[in-house]
Amino acid sequence: MINSFFSKKFLRNLSLPILLFLTFFDLTMINKEIQANKELQAATEQDLYLYRGMGASYLCIASKAGIEFPKAVGVATATYVQVIVGKHGGVIKDLGDKKLDREKLFGGAEFQILNTAIQYCPDSIPKEVTKKVNEIIKENK
Repeated sequence: MINSFFSKKFLRNLSLPILLFLTFFDLTMINKEIQANKELQAATEQDLYLYRGMGASYLCIASKAGIEFPKAVGVATATYVQVIVGKHGGVIKDLGDKKLDREKLFGGAEFQILNTAIQYCPDSIPKEVTKKVNEIIKENK
């Protein structure tokens, strides 16, 4: 019975549809253009506002959920930096065309997220962190 199931006629009838499928599938995959942005654009102030808000929101929620504050800040900051590097190539429009390295992005991102989180959920931010951020703001004014 197995021999009759795999007869030449059966295989011939089955091979044509498979061959046609693979041929057209392969052609459509080759000719299909990737829809992602090919050219990275610098992060605008609107982009930074969005990423800063998302980082601060995560920090507030994570702190209230009992996640250790340093870990929550680290994850929020790393996510912010990853988006800036991945989507914008590490370039921020207001700072020119110079690509920023991760270290500089981490420092700026952490400060921006903390400053925003202090506004959204001051009770979730340790007092010493709030005090340090406020001192830095006073020094830079």
